Amino acid sequence: MTPLQDLATPALLVDRTRMEDNLAGMADAIGAAGVALRPHFKTSKCVAVARRQLAHGASGFTCATPAEVALLQDEGVEDVLWAHQPVGPAKVAFAVEALARGGLTVALDSVEAAGPLSEAASAAGVAVPFVLEVDTGLHRAGVDPDRAVRTAADLAKLPALELRGVLTHEGHLAAHGTDRPALEAAGGLAGRTLAEVAEALRADGHACPLVSVGSTPGATSAPFAPGVTEARPGTYVYFDANQVGLGSACVRQCAQTVLTRVVSVQRPGTAIIDAGIKAMSSDSLANAGGLGIVCDASGAPIEDVAFPNGNEEHGYLTGPGTASLRVGDLLRIIPNHACGTTNMWSAVHFVEKGAVVERHPIQARH
Repeated sequence: MTPLQDLATPALLVDRTRMEDNLAGMADAIGAAGVALRPHFKTSKCVAVARRQLAHGASGFTCATPAEVALLQDEGVEDVLWAHQPVGPAKVAFAVEALARGGLTVALDSVEAAGPLSEAASAAGVAVPFVLEVDTGLHRAGVDPDRAVRTAADLAKLPALELRGVLTHEGHLAAHGTDRPALEAAGGLAGRTLAEVAEALRADGHACPLVSVGSTPGATSAPFAPGVTEARPGTYVYFDANQVGLGSACVRQCAQTVLTRVVSVQRPGTAIIDAGIKAMSSDSLANAGGLGIVCDASGAPIEDVAFPNGNEEHGYLTGPGTASLRVGDLLRIIPNHACGTTNMWSAVHFVEKGAVVERHPIQARH
């Protein structure tokens, strides 16, 4: 074991006990909803974490990138959902190859996105299991609910495509901020809307066994809508400052931190740390209140210290609480966004009782 004091900073840490508690808690909650749990792999990008999620009953994984799909397939995961449209020659070629390996489902929301993939897969003699992505309020990708039946009918005319169900990402729930009742109501509506689309597709003659919702804020509402069959939360494995702000978790559940040291206290009301935006996620997440929650070396939040911004290798801590900080002090930052922070690192240290007990690679990074 390596004491945290001996680590070079900045360093990415995961509290193994908190992570295990998060995995067990979500497995129990989604199990109570009577639906399958398919976590999003982008939060950890770590095979060791994925294995623990499988041990807690995950049915498979959700991926965002070809690299994530390839890594999990190489690791023998037999049920992978690529929740991103495979558009462009490189992604189409990759998708056909990955589909030929088996166990992959892709997401589509238009004939324009599906056409090249259908043509390439048909030429290769490969089937394309897909889910129709539906917009339940985020207004990103996804077909409008009232156009879902027409779109499915158009996709059914293309060769090689096999509809497996419908999918949504209820990311718009974050707009409700600290109003948790409103967030819960919006999550329930997203789940019901998706289930209604699935029923409409079935009434039009389409098989639609999979009805998949996906977000950590929505995990307490959307999966419980009648007709939903699967949930795809991601951030829950670590949680983060954004999830604390949304009421999805409390600080003591946040497993991921960035270990950092104070390197300068030249100006009153400000302390400089050696973790800047290259160590953190720089997402503009209003619910996180900055780049992260500042904690002491034990992981307890420090009052009256904020982390509003940073340069590449320097972080700016502000507030009255900085008066007690000294050069060399060891701190831990709960990132504003766990997924984005993960992607900044090539390795993660699992810690228990203030010491490193394991070190694992982070793979499939952009």
